[in-house]
Amino acid sequence: MAQFYSAKRRVTTRQTITVTIHELDAFGQGVARHQGKTLFVSGALPGEQVEVALLEDKRHYARGRAQRILQPSPERVAPRCRWFGTCGGCQQQHASQTLQQQSKADALAHLLTRETGRQTTVDEIIGDAAYGYRRRARLGLQYQAKTQTLQMGFRKVASSELVSIDCCPILQPELESLLLPLRECLASLQAVRRLGHVELVRADNGPLMVLRHLDPLSAADRQKLERFSYQHGLALFLAADSEQTEQVSGDWPCYQSHQLRLTFNPRDFIQVNDAVNQKMVAKALAWLDLQPQDRLLDLFCGMGNFTIPAAKIAGNVVGVEGVAALTARGAYNARLNGLENITFFHENLEEDVTRQPWAAHGFDKVLLDPARAGAGGVMQHIAKLAPQRVVYVSCNPTTLARDSQVLLSAGYRLERVAMLDMFPQTSHLESMVLFSKT
Repeated sequence: MAQFYSAKRRVTTRQTITVTIHELDAFGQGVARHQGKTLFVSGALPGEQVEVALLEDKRHYARGRAQRILQPSPERVAPRCRWFGTCGGCQQQHASQTLQQQSKADALAHLLTRETGRQTTVDEIIGDAAYGYRRRARLGLQYQAKTQTLQMGFRKVASSELVSIDCCPILQPELESLLLPLRECLASLQAVRRLGHVELVRADNGPLMVLRHLDPLSAADRQKLERFSYQHGLALFLAADSEQTEQVSGDWPCYQSHQLRLTFNPRDFIQVNDAVNQKMVAKALAWLDLQPQDRLLDLFCGMGNFTIPAAKIAGNVVGVEGVAALTARGAYNARLNGLENITFFHENLEEDVTRQPWAAHGFDKVLLDPARAGAGGVMQHIAKLAPQRVVYVSCNPTTLARDSQVLLSAGYRLERVAMLDMFPQTSHLESMVLFSKT
């Protein structure tokens, strides 16, 4: 069962009750019934009897936190991270990977069934390693004047405060091993009080670091950072503002996708789970059943994660993206791989798309991978194009369900549903669906 909360919450007087958990929702919360309403319990698993501290009580649901597990589930596992429960990055390290995946798949099927009015099942789960998968992380930096120490880490649960960490088991090991020496290096800088955040990325050609600094760095600080980058074999980029980066050392980053090389700016969006991304792209291309004579439309195409591999198969591919830097990167990647059958358009897909130049073309297949807001602005036009197949990649099941209604009403059939386990140990639910013309 998926439940989305309002920002307006009424905190109740703390009460402790004992309940039995019946299921796990997609966000890692146990679900029980109490006084005729649904109770969501953080830290509890199906089959467990738990003592719960009530935190919120509304008309149709309540929310609580497990204080004591009276009868543990066989699916309960020991979290690998000692900050689990304090750090806001992970919500499900206490549950087995099997339970996490199945609960997300069940929540996805339930939501699609409820919102579309058509019985829906998840056909497959696309996943990989439960830990050590994340190839990108952004860590906050805060200097504590009282203790004269630098905190580096992620936000606490429901807080803007940082949890200062020196390890993180969901990071790829090469990135995790950088955490402690990186904090020591940053703490030694003259500019330690004026640092914003640091991003770590594991590209296929090596790790890189982007440091956001709020004031110009001294020559001594730059030398320390450059020396650190050489010692640890990573590319160094400095960011004096939120838009531009200065490459100080190392190579420009890239990753491989289906024997193709895709370069990217350190701040470009890339999927953080490389293993699942590779499987997702392969599955999407298989579902589209691309043929040499096909014309494919790739909406919200980014820098070409799907577009570039698809162009190796389809006769002609059009990519449309709202961020100009990403379409430029996609065009560069097409040239880099010797692909001349791709055209990229920089267009705002939330505006009236019927007047945009790509919209006048005909297409046999369509793929779209929108942000959390979904693709409401283009769904009617996709239906008008009447492609044989549509693959929709989603990071928000609610907007996926909403947008699906347009295609279903236009006579499309929901053929396949996959749950993408892109973010194990977290509450993020991603998916991919295939529609075909009936």
